[in-house]
Amino acid sequence: MGNDIGIGQYATSSPGIGGILKAAPEDFVVEEISDLPPPGGSLYTVAKVKSRNWESNRLVRQLSRELRVSRRRIFFAGTKDKRAVTTQLMEFQAPMEAVASIRIADVEISDLYMTNRRLEIGDLVGNRFRLNARDLACSDEEAKERTEAIHGQLMAMGGFPNFFGVQRFGAVRPVTHLVGKAMVNGDFERGVMLYLANPIEGEIPEALEARRRLEGERDFPLALRYFPKNLSFELAVINHLVKSPGDYTGALSALPFNLQMMFVHAYQAYLFNRALSERMRLGHAPNVPLVGDMVLTVDKKGLPDQERRIEVGTENVDLMARLCREGKAFVSGVLFGWKSLFASGIQGEIEERIVSDEGLEQDDFMIPAMRRMSSKGTRRALVSPYWEFSSNVVGGVAQFNFALPRGTYATVLMREFMKESREKIS
Repeated sequence: MGNDIGIGQYATSSPGIGGILKAAPEDFVVEEISDLPPPGGSLYTVAKVKSRNWESNRLVRQLSRELRVSRRRIFFAGTKDKRAVTTQLMEFQAPMEAVASIRIADVEISDLYMTNRRLEIGDLVGNRFRLNARDLACSDEEAKERTEAIHGQLMAMGGFPNFFGVQRFGAVRPVTHLVGKAMVNGDFERGVMLYLANPIEGEIPEALEARRRLEGERDFPLALRYFPKNLSFELAVINHLVKSPGDYTGALSALPFNLQMMFVHAYQAYLFNRALSERMRLGHAPNVPLVGDMVLTVDKKGLPDQERRIEVGTENVDLMARLCREGKAFVSGVLFGWKSLFASGIQGEIEERIVSDEGLEQDDFMIPAMRRMSSKGTRRALVSPYWEFSSNVVGGVAQFNFALPRGTYATVLMREFMKESREKIS
């Protein structure tokens, strides 16, 4: 699946430990490192929400039903993996007593207080992970040695390649970026059909058959009868098309706003992954600045600041290299949009070639029919740091503990340790 989402290279040369990730939700435990809103006020109820095997959008929908409020009155800082046990901060525009009374299977709500500061996407420092990889490809001792070797290589590089993980594209059906590409190209009908139909092996048989049937028949009123009820977002899109035939932009607008945003962002992520893969394929380390690169300095939390960029020239390349080694700066790649800037030099050539291959212009990311989906673009660090790392292998199970900054993917880090691995995604 890596090549399907633009990932084509490893940063480490040691063989991996193989194995299965997420054999059970308890094998993938995530705890948000929250940027806590200040207590005091009466506008929003803050709560810690622990969930097991809940996809973020479906959890929010269920919470809104329990509270009998619009999902637009529920706020969170970051989406989380479905097949996992996750703990995150949420805010509710609802009385604290009502939030405390919520009862949903596999969901725990605690640590409630009131605030006047609304929680926004990105209002977190990062996440802590406790993961287990099972059914390894080697003995316990060999797995320990391989893990230590890979960790050492990554630490020498200052982190791991900051690819967007499969969650950005769809773990079962990696089509989110394809829908985004159709939107950028102005082909909303194709985007809808990629989302609704386009059957891909791996889904439950009922969903696979429903998508196959819709792809062949394109009969939306009939599809309402046979689409599985658990595909509620797809059903919302189909229902809109039954009420408003041919209104494909409106159909996509029937989806939750954060899911709509994921489409264009996933296409940008795919382009970024391709560019990072190509840089590595050409033998250029992602953490060593080249003349022409754009380097991101760090913010007060020590994380790459996408808005503070320094262009690398012959006069400062040694300084930038030292700052990158010290974790005070990061080489960046483009997240292409209507206002983004290419690097120059080798990185710029890579970025421009990939965008050209896709037949894109910057104005394509201005989407008049769905203005809120337009994206100006930015730049993203090519390497992500990780910290609080520890590991052990006991009885054929490799145990990993680490923390990552926001916007990065534990599965991408684990990809370096596991190399050829499997992920249970049902």
